[in-house]
Amino acid sequence: MVVLLLIASLLGGIYYLLTHYKIKEEKVYVDGNLHYTKQEIMDFVMEGPFGDNSLYLSFRYKNKSITDIPFIAAMDVTVLAPDSIRISVFEKSLAGYVEYLGRYMYFDKDGIIVESSSVRTAGIPEVTGLTFDHVVVGQPLPVENKEVFYEVLTVTQSLDKYDLTAERIYFNGKGEMTLFLGDIRVAFGTNEMLDEKIILIQSLMPKMEGMKGTLDIKNYSENTKIYTFEPAK
Repeated sequence: MVVLLLIASLLGGIYYLLTHYKIKEEKVYVDGNLHYTKQEIMDFVMEGPFGDNSLYLSFRYKNKSITDIPFIAAMDVTVLAPDSIRISVFEKSLAGYVEYLGRYMYFDKDGIIVESSSVRTAGIPEVTGLTFDHVVVGQPLPVENKEVFYEVLTVTQSLDKYDLTAERIYFNGKGEMTLFLGDIRVAFGTNEMLDEKIILIQSLMPKMEGMKGTLDIKNYSENTKIYTFEPAK
């Protein structure tokens, strides 16, 4: 009888732990994720037979970040309540990517290749016009002008500040940039007058909606403020 009571008590305790600490999907809060969806982040964190148990996760990730996921620098898990958790995602800082041998090679502001993927990440521009003969993850992209990486990051960040996105950034032999925003090609020139040029693009985009062509602002300056638009033929 005593043994049966102990077994019943044990089973009751297990049942309580499994039900009381069961995480509700609508109470999983994910922030900081761009490359992965909320569901994909949940799948990474809540894997295994007890992955939906907050008590189990609190022990599993106590004082421990998740660092082995591509494009992710770290993920931290915080238990908010027995049925609720928060997953804070810290993605690697990506400036752009180059295509190499059928792969998308993502680099940071220093030009170091941080990830190789078969999947494009939305919001990260492709960078073309660069010359290199090999690519190695964890090493800098071997290009002659190292400044292009910082320029890509600053332009991308400025575009984002004004709710604009360039799908592609092309560098010519003089280091001048051409930005591709949908059907509009922007002859940007150098990053001088960067913010002013971005503000100009933002102000002109509504007027160019539904149009195809080239917006030339490479000679735009504080004194001249010259720009032209040539519709595509």
